[in-house]
Amino acid sequence: MNINYHQMQHFITESNWSARQLMDQVARDVSDALPKTKLTALIIDESGWSKKGDKSVGVGRQYCGNQGKVGNCQVAVFASLSNGDYSSLIDARLYLPEDWCNNPDRCDEAGIPEDERVFRTKAQLAWEIIEHQSGQVAFDFVSADGFYGNDAELARRIDESGHLYMLDIHSDQTIYLSRPELHVPPRKSAKGRAPEKLKATTPSMTVQEYLQTLPQEQWQKLTVRNTSKGVLSGLYHFTNVWIWNKAIDRIEPRLLVIRKTLTPKGEEEIKYSFTNADLERFTPQELAYMQAERFFVEHSIKESKQILGLDQFQTRKWNAWLHQVALNFLVSSFILKEKLLNKEEIPLLSAKDVKELVIFQLYKQMTDEQMYQKIIHRHIRRQRDINNAYLRQNPNLLK
Repeated sequence: MNINYHQMQHFITESNWSARQLMDQVARDVSDALPKTKLTALIIDESGWSKKGDKSVGVGRQYCGNQGKVGNCQVAVFASLSNGDYSSLIDARLYLPEDWCNNPDRCDEAGIPEDERVFRTKAQLAWEIIEHQSGQVAFDFVSADGFYGNDAELARRIDESGHLYMLDIHSDQTIYLSRPELHVPPRKSAKGRAPEKLKATTPSMTVQEYLQTLPQEQWQKLTVRNTSKGVLSGLYHFTNVWIWNKAIDRIEPRLLVIRKTLTPKGEEEIKYSFTNADLERFTPQELAYMQAERFFVEHSIKESKQILGLDQFQTRKWNAWLHQVALNFLVSSFILKEKLLNKEEIPLLSAKDVKELVIFQLYKQMTDEQMYQKIIHRHIRRQRDINNAYLRQNPNLLK
């Protein structure tokens, strides 16, 4: 047992196989395996996990999304490839806080390569992923949450690379309903300093303020997809707006997408997004689908953490972290292929099911019949929950 343990430790921590090459192979395999029935999304999201001490590479006091607060944790930027209901993680970049990049001794101890010791924001890491994946996998658009959507420079880079994007934005994002010009106001008197700052010629407002001006007839109802909690549908509004990209002082166009939905508790939920798509090339239904697809990167990260232990390994060094993540992605891609292979006969097959079946084949702690009955009963309960969700949405079905 000791020999096996040390061999595994060496394989993860010290061996010189390339995690990047494995991740790239996984990305190509996932791209080939995904159905092409809908638009394929490259979805960016970050995730963090708590850590003790200060030795794990990249660890520090920083915002941890799964905790919803600042804590001692590692954070990474992830990407998944998604088509319809199927998705798998294909890329990850560990975020190194500035105090790590400015500490050569700490970087040496963690084995961080010299070219990785340059501080990069999470938006810059996201762009590295998008640029890297553009050369090896097929995707129709890029999606990300409001942290990345509010970064005008990231959107500009995606647009100039020739890719579509559908990026969520925050409710306080500023917009212009008509295209403004930027100018330096003239002096009002001979006294005091001459104006230097640019101003826009038309007034701005936040997207939340714009929402309050919309009459009922400006909304259209669209149904996006079936989910485990019923049909995802909502009221949608689309309009062309402009933003001021202050990083380069340029006015840029956007299509604003607003969605209103009701939560299971009956509360109204509002979602805002920017896209460089337009209503002449894409239908409202396609735009609604693109906006909703970001759910699947969150689902993929959740599966990788809760089922495959992405946040549970105890490695400290750079190479070991990459190795663990690459192997996790390899298993995730295997689970995706199993779901696709069995989608007609076992449509509810989950990552948990596949994991339990693999463990069963290795250790045979019950009979075949007991194993299959366990999964069947789980699927019956899951289907019952799905049916109940649809009946709550459509009580007339009971009549």
